[in-house]
Amino acid sequence: MKPWNALQTNDGPGAAPIRAILFDYGLVLSGPPNPSAWSRMRSVTNLDEDAFHGGYWKHRHAYDSGHLSADAYWKLIAAEAGLPVPSLEDLAALYDADTDLWTDLNLPMAEWAQSLQRAGIPTGILSNIGDQMEAGVLRKHPWLSGFNHITWSHRLSTAKPDPQIYCHAAEGLGHFPCNILFIDDKLENIEAAHRSGMHTIQYSTHQAFIAELKQRSLASLLEDPPRLPQIEQKTR
Repeated sequence: MKPWNALQTNDGPGAAPIRAILFDYGLVLSGPPNPSAWSRMRSVTNLDEDAFHGGYWKHRHAYDSGHLSADAYWKLIAAEAGLPVPSLEDLAALYDADTDLWTDLNLPMAEWAQSLQRAGIPTGILSNIGDQMEAGVLRKHPWLSGFNHITWSHRLSTAKPDPQIYCHAAEGLGHFPCNILFIDDKLENIEAAHRSGMHTIQYSTHQAFIAELKQRSLASLLEDPPRLPQIEQKTR
């Protein structure tokens, strides 16, 4: 038996029971990007909206997967746009604005995560995030230390949807993938988690998320206090 492979299916009547909840950070625990932060970064770079967004997203995966540091990431964006090398002052301003872009909370999910923790239900984070973003997020949200385990992608030199990152997150939580419910906003990340053996829900709106939990007989996770659902296991 390979220790961190799924032991049972993650769908249907014979599904393994959920024992831990694993959250994506961006657009699940955090809310939509802060518009004023976009404006601040564009002001520092003097790029128009299309040019700035093109550079920002072009190399974001390399930053999140640890192949570019924040310093190298922003300098590469500047170089490809034909801009001077950013000063230390400009880099600091970009780091701060980039953090502010992704640190407005999705309060219903943040509050639900904390209610799970108070109930003793294991919780984790699996997030694609770069080095300075990790530092900024933890500085602004020290409550994240309440999670049992956090997988920040840049520390592993990889990122979702790499299958290995899901195994790392499961091992950190101390549960098999088939006993973990993973919540992410991106379909490709959800599909990869499902292939690893996890239960999965793609997050769009909180109303849709609650409806999905109820439809899948997971409403006990919404109770006060939350309870892990009891799933009848069938012999296979």
